[in-house]
Amino acid sequence: MKSKSAWLAVVLVLAAGPGVAQQTGAGDPMHDAARINARLGVEYMKQGQLEIARDKIEKALQQNPKDPGVQLAAGLLYEQMLEVGKAEHHYREALKLQPGNPEAQNALGAFLCRNGQPKKGEETFLLAARNPLYRTPEVAFTNAGVCARRAGRLEQSEEYLRLAVAQRGQYSEALLQMAGVSFERRNYMQSRAFLQRYLATTPGTADVLMLGYQVEKALGDLDAAAEYETRLRSRFPESPETRILEELARKENE
Repeated sequence: MKSKSAWLAVVLVLAAGPGVAQQTGAGDPMHDAARINARLGVEYMKQGQLEIARDKIEKALQQNPKDPGVQLAAGLLYEQMLEVGKAEHHYREALKLQPGNPEAQNALGAFLCRNGQPKKGEETFLLAARNPLYRTPEVAFTNAGVCARRAGRLEQSEEYLRLAVAQRGQYSEALLQMAGVSFERRNYMQSRAFLQRYLATTPGTADVLMLGYQVEKALGDLDAAAEYETRLRSRFPESPETRILEELARKENE
């Protein structure tokens, strides 16, 4: 199980970014219009309406190409449209316009990780996490952990995730990722502990409950595993995870 929700932090930053990334030109009608169009473009992207999003963001680029938030929104747009070269250009342009912008560093790091450059992505995330201007370093540390995990570097992933938890002990995405990494490293007791911390504050999705089932089975606690199975079947009866459990049950009864 590799949760994708850590990457949503980038989308959320970009949704706000055009309004906050740079205040130069505040009050200039053209610059204000660019930020509004970029923000609208991100909202349309989140709804899957890429054609409308492209119109809004390309208009924003015409209105003010020197706004880092506009460039970030363009990077996300072109990445979603699979125009990778254009996407990287706009992410890097945002950093060129405002060197050290942690939101831009975080966005570029995510892009690099998603496009086959995990080491560079991790390095860029760490720049963001250690940037004194960045108010949520736990997000960048978690993203670095997700990046390393996707690359199969589980020990390094755990190191990044521990840094995230040290920054904010109840950051749910870091707790969930730690549970998953610990399970993959066969540290089942640690996986149980992080998963319990996660579930204490966040409702479990089907894949989270499946992880709990797998952890308890690995630990030999059949009662706890059965409890996860019951929750999974009752709350998500049509999920792929429930179908997997049904298939396992059929094989055991053969």
